[in-house]
Amino acid sequence: MKKWLLCLLLVTDAFTCLGQTRTSKSAIYTDDIDRFWVAYDSVRATPDRIRQIAVFNRLYIRPGSEGLHAFMEAREFTAEKWVDLINKLPKFWTSIRPNTLVVKTKTRDIDRSIHRLRRLYPELREAKMYFTVGGLRSGGTVRDNLVLVGTEITMGTPSTDVSEFSNQWLAGVFRHQSLDNIVPLNVHEYVHTQQRPGQTNLLGQALKEGACDFVTELVVRKPLQASYLRYGAAHAPELQARFKEEMFGDDMSRWLYNGTSVGTTADLGYFIGYSICKRYYAQAENKRQAIKDIIELDYANPEATERFLAQAGYYPEGWDKPALLTALQARYPVVAGLAPFRNGATTVDAGVRELVIQFSQEMDEQGMSFNMGPRGQEYFPLKKPVGFSADGKQFRLSVELQPNHEYEFVVTTRSFRSRTGYPLRENYTVHFKTK
Repeated sequence: MKKWLLCLLLVTDAFTCLGQTRTSKSAIYTDDIDRFWVAYDSVRATPDRIRQIAVFNRLYIRPGSEGLHAFMEAREFTAEKWVDLINKLPKFWTSIRPNTLVVKTKTRDIDRSIHRLRRLYPELREAKMYFTVGGLRSGGTVRDNLVLVGTEITMGTPSTDVSEFSNQWLAGVFRHQSLDNIVPLNVHEYVHTQQRPGQTNLLGQALKEGACDFVTELVVRKPLQASYLRYGAAHAPELQARFKEEMFGDDMSRWLYNGTSVGTTADLGYFIGYSICKRYYAQAENKRQAIKDIIELDYANPEATERFLAQAGYYPEGWDKPALLTALQARYPVVAGLAPFRNGATTVDAGVRELVIQFSQEMDEQGMSFNMGPRGQEYFPLKKPVGFSADGKQFRLSVELQPNHEYEFVVTTRSFRSRTGYPLRENYTVHFKTK
């Protein structure tokens, strides 16, 4: 009986050790990359778009991983959009293909980086890492405990062919990237899986992103090479002052996730958040506790983020929050009115063929955006845009009206921006009735 008990204990210990060995390796999945290129080759060999979509669904999406499906939902990828990108950008896909395949050789480095992260932050919760080929909308994001990485962006380098793109956003992203970029990016996203959900204002979201960059730098033990960090370091006083003016606002568009719309370096809010976290860490006596504070900060709580900002000493002179908010609101343009009638008018002449939207500030002529009202197409009067006035304070629209009819549409904040870069403060609903 004692021999059997001893054997049972030895077997139990062996399985326990085996289980520890398995769980000591991070959960890294790269199969979606191979599936994408099989689907890609089949799409390129199929001339009919309908069949291309069917092939792509069958070879990439249906057998895709949990991570791919989560990425699709998070970034609204569809087979149709992928197929259109494949057909439109053959030079890009040819040049990025070998880079994406390199990811499979980096899994050991990624695993080591997660172990180093756990040593810095022992409370680390397990997450699964999925490396996919996305639809050129995101290098990486998270969904619950899933790290989702789009290798078509994260593995771009200066030699990647971006000549087919209409803007230079990806060229700027790739300029300072190398094939080793996948390791720090993965750590950045992994840290996101440890953070509390939610956001309130620009300060909170900048801290949330900057915290991931700062902790990543501690893990990889060398400076990160992101273009926003390079630009930020060279323009730190100017950016620090500008950020203070806007940090309590809700608009992220001038600081975060603006790669396709900004004229200079994008995502400078990452640099600000990184800099604040770096100062917080530098002044902390207990470095391990400081890392815990940074990762576990309640970014959705303005009181918590402002207290963190004060403890970091990033603005030693302090700030007047009500005054900053008042000044910030004045920077955002609004719709000042309509012509040739006022909004809400009920006796509009059905012969009117042009409507003028009047703005409180000079607007950037590159953007415009209108939506139908809640009642849909039947009440939508717009025929086509005519354009801005020379001073940018008026936008003319061609309209088509019928007698005794109600009309409505929405001037949206999505694209209208002032010449100083601020979007409309709020959507503006136009409604009127013809006589």
